[in-house]
Amino acid sequence: MRSRAQVSGLDGVSFVLLLTLAVAPAPAAATQVHVFQTQSQAGFLTGTLEGVSVDSLGRMSLAPKAERLASVGEPFLLSAASYPGGQTGPDAWVAGTGNAGKVLRIDSKGVISELFAAPEPEVFAVWVDPDGTVFAGTSPRGKVYRIAKGKSDVFFDPGETYIWAMARAKDGGLLVATGTQGKLFKVNANGRGEVLYDSDDTHLRSMKVLADGDILLGTAGEGLVLRLGKDGNVRTLYDADEPEVVALTVGPDGSCYAGVVASESSLVDLAQPAPQGAAPAGETAVVVAGADGADAGDAPAAGTRPPGATGPRSQLIRISANSVVETLWSFPSETVYDILWTRGRLWIATGLEGKLYTWSDRRLLLEKDVDERQIVTLLAGDAEAGPAFATTNAAALYRITARSETSGTYTSATLDAGQAARFGNFRWRGETPGGSAVRFSFRSGMSAEADRTWSPWTAAKKGEEISLSDLPRGRYVQWKAELEGTSSPVLYAAELSYRQENLVPRIDAFGALEAGQILVPSAFNPANQVFEPAHPSRDGIFSTVGQPAEEDDGRTKQLWKKGFRTLRWAASDPNQDGLEYELGFRPAESNVDNVDWMRVADELKDNYYSFDATSLPDGVYRFRLRASDQPSNDPGTAQSAERVSDPVVVDNTPPALGKVERQGNRLHATVRDSASPLREAVVSVDAQEWKPVPSADGLIDGMTETLLVEPGKPGGLVLLRVTDAAYNVVTFNLSEAR
Repeated sequence: MRSRAQVSGLDGVSFVLLLTLAVAPAPAAATQVHVFQTQSQAGFLTGTLEGVSVDSLGRMSLAPKAERLASVGEPFLLSAASYPGGQTGPDAWVAGTGNAGKVLRIDSKGVISELFAAPEPEVFAVWVDPDGTVFAGTSPRGKVYRIAKGKSDVFFDPGETYIWAMARAKDGGLLVATGTQGKLFKVNANGRGEVLYDSDDTHLRSMKVLADGDILLGTAGEGLVLRLGKDGNVRTLYDADEPEVVALTVGPDGSCYAGVVASESSLVDLAQPAPQGAAPAGETAVVVAGADGADAGDAPAAGTRPPGATGPRSQLIRISANSVVETLWSFPSETVYDILWTRGRLWIATGLEGKLYTWSDRRLLLEKDVDERQIVTLLAGDAEAGPAFATTNAAALYRITARSETSGTYTSATLDAGQAARFGNFRWRGETPGGSAVRFSFRSGMSAEADRTWSPWTAAKKGEEISLSDLPRGRYVQWKAELEGTSSPVLYAAELSYRQENLVPRIDAFGALEAGQILVPSAFNPANQVFEPAHPSRDGIFSTVGQPAEEDDGRTKQLWKKGFRTLRWAASDPNQDGLEYELGFRPAESNVDNVDWMRVADELKDNYYSFDATSLPDGVYRFRLRASDQPSNDPGTAQSAERVSDPVVVDNTPPALGKVERQGNRLHATVRDSASPLREAVVSVDAQEWKPVPSADGLIDGMTETLLVEPGKPGGLVLLRVTDAAYNVVTFNLSEAR
């Protein structure tokens, strides 16, 4: 089984479903249940499909039966063409390979024979005439070889690096599309070629001859769809955003279909300069592994995807007979390699997941999901069924038969519950015609990859709702659907419910803001209360570490009010549960550890709490925060966490004046504070402006400071104003000491 991405939720995105009764709301503390839900084509395609297909409406059914005719031993299969066949389709195919430049014949029984081994390493184009003559276009020396009756020779040497496509013109000439000079040659029966069209683009990547003799050309470099008329005039039908037109086909109404690509896995490498001179035998000109970034290791991005591109890797384009252009489908991550109109539908070959799609009635249908990584070319197949197709990584040839699979299996992606969970019910919707059935099984584990530590697959009882109560708890889960019947069952929706094991909330930070600093909601109206936009020393000596109000995305604003304190915290819940908070306090002295926590507030929803600290006596306190996920859980399963703050000083008492002495022209005034260090001292002489006062030790930062006051001339008024760290302010009259 191929490894797929882990997925959670609604077609790849997790969502929460609150289980409620249709007639009554759920209680406020209802347990949250999450649901993995799949009900679209994109959702089902994250899993692994074997023998089943999914249409654009997300309906899964048994797929047309694809028969693997042959597995090819060459590293890469790069091109293929059908031998002429009878009314039931071709009885053999020819394939061009790399890296040994071999041309192989594969018959309808899967027998492989080697027709030719070229000196060049890659065969990107092959053509088979009605008489069985094979033409092989090689790269990077760019020669066309003719293989007939067991012999081979160089039929045409255009002097180009790559041979990308070949076809017969209406007049019988062999058309050869090349790169890196972007030329189209027409070669006569004697191997003499003329330049039919010299493009301004680097590569003529794809080609289709129309019924009226005009030629459709797709370029790589600029991504143009061109129409070359019989008169030699060229008209641009479409200029794609993507740089490469990888494939062209035509519908019965004359509409042209184009596959346009911007992908690391393209066979064309626009990021590198064209090879100069002849490459040694066995040299690999193109790397087909690592497409779409997978398995690419540390190799730089190549192909036709520009650096920094963010758009889809491939798109299907329809150009009507009157030149109206329409985008049919975009593939965000898949690379289109070939398209073919047959059996009334457009068939699309893609990689890197080896998916074969069809487009019909404006719907995209996944027809086949093969083990090989890339489906590189589509070919005429069974006239009553569908095309043949060739794959690479690994190389093989398949054909669609007229029969449908009688059984198939869908295995979901590894679904990630985020953490350990228990699983509830699995519900599905679909149809089971007579003689058909759908069986489900499940497994779970704690490792991201399903290994032997997972539980074994457990088959479930029949029913539209299946209880998974016996499935072992785990972080990851998978479900599997087995479809069988002569008439195909249909599955179009599935839901798997789970509930995470409730984990303890996490408190990442908890502490107090500066004294007087408070947080309020942005729409807060103080009414008759007095608040300041900042503390009085807004232009003074304090630097605030961090700005809490600026981190709240406008939900709060910062004010200041003397005597208030604010506690703030950051908390989260691993289950994404809603949290509520409780605050308590007690004195910080170590000899009161046996004192119970006293209530400050509970049932808090915000991550801050501002309160009037003047209700507490001066002292040092610790506060406790308790976070609980009770709002989202049953009382019996709720979890809580708690954290104790660092010591918080409550100081509502201003500094006191001690001894004042005159020493020379200065007054030495001693000021003490019982709880907080001093922060600022200013003096006003004779009612003049306030001026800073120095400390005897050069820094005002202690709980006791000797301040050096210049009193000026005798007589008059000398005022000393002192502020402590709690913004308690007091003014002393030093006039008598003057």
